Amino acid sequence: MSLRFEHETLPQRVRFGAGEAAAALAEEVERLGGGRVMVLAGRPEAEVAARVTAELPVVHHHDEVVMHVPVPVAERARAAAAEHDADVLVSVGGGSTTGLAKAVALTTGLPVVAVPTTYAGSEATNVWGRTDDGAKTTGVDPRVLPRAVVYDASLLVSLPVDLAVASGLNAMAHCVDSMWAPRTDPIDAALATEGIRALAAGLPRIVEDPTGVAGHEQALYGAYLAAVAFSSAGSGLHHKICHVLGGRYDLPHAPTHAVVLPHVLALNGPAAPEAERRIAEAFGSDTALDGLQALRARLDAPRALRDHGLAEDVLDDAAAAVLPAVPPSNPAPVTIDTLRHLLRQAWEGADPR
Repeated sequence: MSLRFEHETLPQRVRFGAGEAAAALAEEVERLGGGRVMVLAGRPEAEVAARVTAELPVVHHHDEVVMHVPVPVAERARAAAAEHDADVLVSVGGGSTTGLAKAVALTTGLPVVAVPTTYAGSEATNVWGRTDDGAKTTGVDPRVLPRAVVYDASLLVSLPVDLAVASGLNAMAHCVDSMWAPRTDPIDAALATEGIRALAAGLPRIVEDPTGVAGHEQALYGAYLAAVAFSSAGSGLHHKICHVLGGRYDLPHAPTHAVVLPHVLALNGPAAPEAERRIAEAFGSDTALDGLQALRARLDAPRALRDHGLAEDVLDDAAAAVLPAVPPSNPAPVTIDTLRHLLRQAWEGADPR
């Protein structure tokens, strides 16, 4: 069979270098002609944001950052951008902060420069998300893709290890889902495979030496590749499940992804042998699931949804909410009973093997 596919590469500048965030950020804002910068950074990132934006023409610091981007929070950020006549948005933080900047860009068209402080990956995608009355909605729009991303691994050395692990496994989920997502192609698979390898190399080093830059560099590199693959391939079963859980029950984003991932891999891996082979090779393991579970054990990864606020009595409701969102292209058949079993296993923290 001949090789045939369509692939779109998103237009974005990437600056990668430890200790270089402030200088790189200043150059990127100048490149965009920014003269009135609005900085979005939650209070935990306030010190880092002040440091890396010190030389910018900042007109407003906005610190109301909320997980899953509730609509009222987005509206207040948009109002602040208009009030201060901002011409460039700079986000300093994790996925929630990048998501808020995207929400402002979606309606204003203002360019975003992202400075990630976790491995969320949102900075490399044109996907936006918002939550309204317990329902999370996502979409794709070129206006929300940051014009530039400044990656500086030295900004992540203060990240708590448990958060680094959960965030890194969220990035791993981008890689795994990209293997069978609706628009996947050979380029996405190649990026995702290298992303898995880099994350599997970097995350254990972070656990062993949290303040060392080397592990964070590998994980940050892997997270970027994961996000690029995911942006092209689209949202697969794993992300459909986690979007429902996060938006409907207000679960923490990264730990939810970390818990659900092995259960989706256990379901889809046997039905997608080429993806299974690639993932296993990236882990250096006999099987994809064995490789992932060995890594999770080394990292002491989050294990059970019940540990992160999901009540047992909503499992049937969650399964029913996920079912309509299951991609038709998912390699394994998915029924309501499949989802009930998967969610029960993830809630209990059972080993899917």
